[in-house]
Amino acid sequence: MRLYSLGYVDSTFLGLRPWTRAGVMHMTEEAANLIEDGEASGDSGATEARAISESLNLELHFDMEGPCGPHEGGARAESVYTVARGITGTPLHDSYHLGQTIVNDYGRPFESGFNNYTGASGYATAGRFALYVRAEFQGAPSAAGYSLSLSDTLSSIDEIGITNYSQTTIPLGPIASANDARFLEAYVSYQYLNHVFSFGKQDQWLGPAQGASMAFSNNAQNFYSFEINRIQPLNVPFLSRLTGPFRYEFLLGALRGHTYMPNPQYIMNPSPGIMNVTNPGDPWVHVEKISFKPYKDLEFGFERTVLWGGEGHSPVTLHDFLKSFFSFQNVPFAEKNGRGDPGARFGAFDFTWRLPYVQKWLTLYCDSEAHDDVSPVSAPRRAAYRPGLYLSHVPGAARFDMRVEGVSTDPPNSRSTGGTFMYFEGVEKQGYTNQGQLFGDWIGREDKGGQAWVTYHLAGNEWVQAGFRHQKAARDFIPGGTTLNDFNVRVVKRLRSDLEIDGNFALEHYKAPVYLPGEQTVTTTNIQLTWYPQHKAAF
Repeated sequence: MRLYSLGYVDSTFLGLRPWTRAGVMHMTEEAANLIEDGEASGDSGATEARAISESLNLELHFDMEGPCGPHEGGARAESVYTVARGITGTPLHDSYHLGQTIVNDYGRPFESGFNNYTGASGYATAGRFALYVRAEFQGAPSAAGYSLSLSDTLSSIDEIGITNYSQTTIPLGPIASANDARFLEAYVSYQYLNHVFSFGKQDQWLGPAQGASMAFSNNAQNFYSFEINRIQPLNVPFLSRLTGPFRYEFLLGALRGHTYMPNPQYIMNPSPGIMNVTNPGDPWVHVEKISFKPYKDLEFGFERTVLWGGEGHSPVTLHDFLKSFFSFQNVPFAEKNGRGDPGARFGAFDFTWRLPYVQKWLTLYCDSEAHDDVSPVSAPRRAAYRPGLYLSHVPGAARFDMRVEGVSTDPPNSRSTGGTFMYFEGVEKQGYTNQGQLFGDWIGREDKGGQAWVTYHLAGNEWVQAGFRHQKAARDFIPGGTTLNDFNVRVVKRLRSDLEIDGNFALEHYKAPVYLPGEQTVTTTNIQLTWYPQHKAAF
């Protein structure tokens, strides 16, 4: 991303991430030629671009130089890591209502006290096949959680007219300590004609912003899905003269943690007075994204997410999938609540533009999403937005960069009142979530806020960063509203070429009178130690 913003990579697509190793190899090859030209012309950014490129080559040289070619195989332990996390105060982990203390963290459990996550990642290849696994043990203390009265208040906001109802989107107490093993990522893939066909748990980040992605992020747990990913830009004769090269992605999978659907059945929980659902209505989701690059400094993309099906509502069949896939019109109320419901439909649009005359300095971008409309382009007043501006290096201090992003999911439209519009749906009342957390933007359902970062780059893979995050929920959504401010500092340093320490400290102040009186203070200290083995096995 930084090489692109410095002007040393032109072919990358920021709205479709993460990139494959093969894709990054192509980018580094392109960067090498542009860096040589930059050094020859005396470009001040060429020195840093060279350092970044060398760090990438160090990470990828196993695959570049080793026997893992297109028709050979190999296996490699990619990383082994441990994260020590200490939290003081009462943190928030309710992205669907009050907010989150820790965002974009794969839905990991965390509570006040000592938390630990220890894991490893690795992959194996055999010809066009690949297997990737990242697994970890997760530990977190117990917590009091939300009271029954607060849970009932939030359930009422969600239009769930059931008291003492247990659901994943509300952290109802008491919360037991966590001591689990989990796959963060685990998938098999097959590459053919510049497409990767894969199945399993995979990362997705379908937007150009750094702080979040409206359509798909890693704020929640990954879920099992089937994916088709065009990994290299495609040029179509005649069409690409207008649109430029383009990439696309398709994903189909089943969400988890959706317990409420029409006409569910309930049983008593062993905890006194709490109701559990007996037929969970977990819906399926399909995602389509296509991004175009009409010229090297401009990229724009269209995305669609549809939540459909679910036990007790609509069957998951090929017929219902096709109806959902091709549905772009409003449907009658009776159909929406019946077996023929095409699902909850969300459309996204994003763009990235290296601004004219300052292409190597300033990048403007914006991510947006609309509910019940084909695209934010067709309904700008009904859309949520995350615009941003990135200054790749500060004049006179080339190793500094600055990034600012704003965000709002509270469009100037009366339908958003009460949090029942963005990331929400009248049938899928637990909305845009997986295992209780939003898998879109952490900002939430009817909130406004923003983020800012100042970073000093010590080297290609080392940096010091100071950041700020703000989040505010509307009073007509959460009684009394909420306000959260987070100041954080992060340092990433290589102790050796194969050993990295990543330290982060955050000071958070929040007010959520519906939950706790007065201003609450939370501190979070993370120290992650990662070993990158400098060897691999081949076969």
